[in-house]
Amino acid sequence: MSKRSDLERSAREAMKNAYSPYSHFRVGAAILTEAGNIYTGCNVENISFGLTVCAERNAIGQAIVTEGPGMKLKAVVVTSHNDAGETGACSPCGACRQVLAEFSDRETTVQYPGADGPVETTTEKLLPDSFRF
Repeated sequence: MSKRSDLERSAREAMKNAYSPYSHFRVGAAILTEAGNIYTGCNVENISFGLTVCAERNAIGQAIVTEGPGMKLKAVVVTSHNDAGETGACSPCGACRQVLAEFSDRETTVQYPGADGPVETTTEKLLPDSFRF
């Protein structure tokens, strides 16, 4: 099985555990690090929406816990469903894009559901001119 299909499967599995009682929109993410490890995350909502944590940032946090602050991303897959089980377009939000940029090079691949099917891009295209030192 390829790493890409492993990531897609892992993202779908993580999505099942999303806590989304307010939006009813579940999101799962799976990341592949340069060390070859896969980590997952799901969205965790809060009644105070500003405290909600996205799936991508949860997965990155898991990777940092295990691999440490030098962790680097190689690939990211995001998936989503509403309560009816329909996949909806779901590109990473602005905060997630900046966090992705923090832990990746400009060519790290990112796949997410678009209006017409899966979209594959890079962190550079998602957030051109991202804030970097």
